[in-house]
Amino acid sequence: MTFDYQQVEEHALEMRCDILRMITAAGSGHPGGSLSATDIMATLYFGDVLNYRAEDPTWEQRDRFILSKGHAAPVLYTVLAHAGYFPREELLSLRKFGSRLQGHPDALKLPGIEVSTGSLGQGLSIAAGLAYGLLQEQKRNGDDSPCYVYALLGDGELQEGQIWEAAMFAAHKNLYNLIAIIDNNNLQIDGVVSEVNNPYRIDKKFKAFNWRVFDYVNGHDIRALKHTLDEARHTQAQLPVPSVIIADTIKGKGVSFMEEQCGWHGKAPSADQCVEALKELEVR
Repeated sequence: MTFDYQQVEEHALEMRCDILRMITAAGSGHPGGSLSATDIMATLYFGDVLNYRAEDPTWEQRDRFILSKGHAAPVLYTVLAHAGYFPREELLSLRKFGSRLQGHPDALKLPGIEVSTGSLGQGLSIAAGLAYGLLQEQKRNGDDSPCYVYALLGDGELQEGQIWEAAMFAAHKNLYNLIAIIDNNNLQIDGVVSEVNNPYRIDKKFKAFNWRVFDYVNGHDIRALKHTLDEARHTQAQLPVPSVIIADTIKGKGVSFMEEQCGWHGKAPSADQCVEALKELEVR
């Protein structure tokens, strides 16, 4: 797989449309934080970053991805469908009775999901444990090529104390194969993150825990995301510690009436609003 900027952009656009359609069909879900993370997810899966095989979801040499902000399940479902883990038509079954696409990711139901998530604050601990285990296995096998673990966190989620316990553990164990990405849109269900319970400055906190920090990258600039993800992955020999990418994003990105509105954190658009949003995204 090679990096094709335009192809990644096209995937991101189609993913946004699918997110809107599936949440509208379900009548519930979380559009705001799913749309803010869409470009990040498209770059990970289609920007020659993650090593994975959709036809073999349990391939031992795969990288692992953990969606710590599990309520943004629609963006994970869409990227997995686009990557070929299951048919895109199934996206419209979101949150319906008997569907494999639950409101939060269920690792027992859907291929491509490493662990069930939803309780905020736990994903980084899980990712750190996975990264540690993979490094131990690498040492036993004498392998020079580690599997990487990526974890996508919300900025509001950084209000959870468990995040910082995991950050301390990951740095102490030199988990250079762990890369965290913060979806930094500064909005949560109750309002502005910095006003609800201020976790900033995120960069200084992670630096204090001895992480390598990539400061405030534009989370909607696919070239910038690709460059930063590559640097985090391929320069670990220079600094064998975990990395965090702080990605500045816009909640509800791509839909004008959703952007920067915390009311769209967990609210489904009506059918008319969905049509309006899709038109904005130049889909007919």
